[in-house]
Amino acid sequence: MLLRFFIYGVLGWAAEIAWTAAYELACGTRKHPTDPRLRVPMTPPERWRLAGHTYLWMFPVYGLAGLAFEPCHALVRGGPWPLRGLLWAALCFALEYAVGWGLRRVTGRCPWDYSYARWSVDGLIRLDYLPLWFCLGLVMERLHDALAGLG
Repeated sequence: MLLRFFIYGVLGWAAEIAWTAAYELACGTRKHPTDPRLRVPMTPPERWRLAGHTYLWMFPVYGLAGLAFEPCHALVRGGPWPLRGLLWAALCFALEYAVGWGLRRVTGRCPWDYSYARWSVDGLIRLDYLPLWFCLGLVMERLHDALAGLG
């Protein structure tokens, strides 16, 4: 179980770094240095540096979320994939909101802030990310099956 926790944590970090780099490349904006609720334009060389980022807080979050995902997967394994995808999206939204709210409460700030986004809820989740979470959940099912034999 410790090995799977580590794998989920590292893969979560890697995915977040790749996502933030690709997002900034595509959108041409980055977080404002003093107000994360704002986005500022990037120059083309800044965009092509592909400087993705994550937070130390996220390693245990990704590791624990991956482990929590496993028994849920066992319960819904036989269901139709569209319903499973919607379930994973809903669970990702709930987890992202809860973790963001908790971190904001404990540290005074959530490491991410989606307040700038049109479909943001309290700056903690983005409803327009539903397709991303839908697909990620289905990919996680495959990852869980691949890791099932590990400790």
